[in-house]
Parts: sequence; structure tokens; C-alpha cells
Amino acid sequence: MKFVVKTAKTVEEALKEALVELDAKEDEVKVEVIDEPSKGLFGLIGAKEAKIMVSLINDPVEISDEFLKNVLSHMGISATNLIKKEENTLSIEITDISPSDMGILIGKRGNTLDSIQYLLSLAVNKNREDYLKVVVDSEGYRFKREETLKRLAGKMAEKAKFSKRPVKLEPMNPYERRIIHSTLQGFDGVNTYSEGDEPYRRVVIVAK
Repeated sequence: MKFVVKTAKTVEEALKEALVELDAKEDEVKVEVIDEPSKGLFGLIGAKEAKIMVSLINDPVEISDEFLKNVLSHMGISATNLIKKEENTLSIEITDISPSDMGILIGKRGNTLDSIQYLLSLAVNKNREDYLKVVVDSEGYRFKREETLKRLAGKMAEKAKFSKRPVKLEPMNPYERRIIHSTLQGFDGVNTYSEGDEPYRRVVIVAK
């Protein structure tokens, strides 16, 4: 468990310093007061600062690492988890993985990776007051997939304009559908909408 010991004029000031160093919020830590502040005799002699120990009790990095190690172990996959927390986003890159294992981890159109991301988000945000966005990737898969979807969107938009018929794309998850809609938002001559029910919901591109 990660912790820091801080001293300051008041407990409140010491806690603020500890939260900054731990990059945490109050609902993520446990505070133990080691020494209460004292002004001393005449405010000079024997004056003592507050001293506290602040420990992370709901550390999203630790939770993510344990969760992923357990999941990957059960999947028979050997890999390394690189976890970074920045403000309200937790980014995890699963690296040092063999090509065959990466295929298993990602799954068809990223379905397995998305499921792991969803379950990890539930685990990380349990008992949290503020929502933490969780993004799980492996060897840059999500960026490559996004670029592929953007190219597909442009190609299918041209097809819809030329044929004057609706073009229905393959079923996609909400994240991938948003990429298609966003890419074609400013595309001249076409509109997009989604149809169907999850997990078979798809984007339809139509000429204006």
C-alpha cells in the first residue's frame, strides 16, 4: 500500500500536500494523525507542526494491476501492464505480449479487449465518488483500429454518394460507431444514423 508522511502547520495543510504527492482525492485515502499541531509556550517555545500519514486505500493503479494480472493469468497470457493515471483518466497499455496472445487478448474487432476494459472500469469505479475513465490498449491497437475506421468511413461515404443508396456497415460497439459518425459529420453529401439493437447495432450512411 502506497503512503506518505507529511508535516505542516495544520493537519489540513499536510493533507493537501499528501493528496498532491499521491495524485489522489480524499475518498481514496486513509489519514492517520501522528502528531497534533501545538503552538507551544507563548507561541514560540515547544511549537510543533502537525504530522500525518496518508495511505491510499482505493488506489486505481493498484486495483487495475491486480485485476489485469488475474485476468491475464486465467487467459494463459504473459504480458506487462503499463498503467498511468492522469486527472480523470486511467490509461493501461498491455505490452510485452506475443502476437498469438495479442490476438486472443484483442478478440474479433476488439470485442475481448473492450470487455476487459468494461469490467476493469466497473472494478476501478466501485466505491468512488468521481468517475474515472478507463482505457485499455495493447501495442497501439486502438489507434490503428481508429485509423482503419476513418478510412472505411470515407470509402463508404463515397459509395453512398455515388450509388444514392444507403450503405450499412458491419455491427460495431458504441465507441467505434462514434468514430464513424464523427468522421463523417463534416463530410459533404452524406448523413449517418445508427439502427438495430446491441450487439448488432450498426451505422448507416445515406446520401443527402
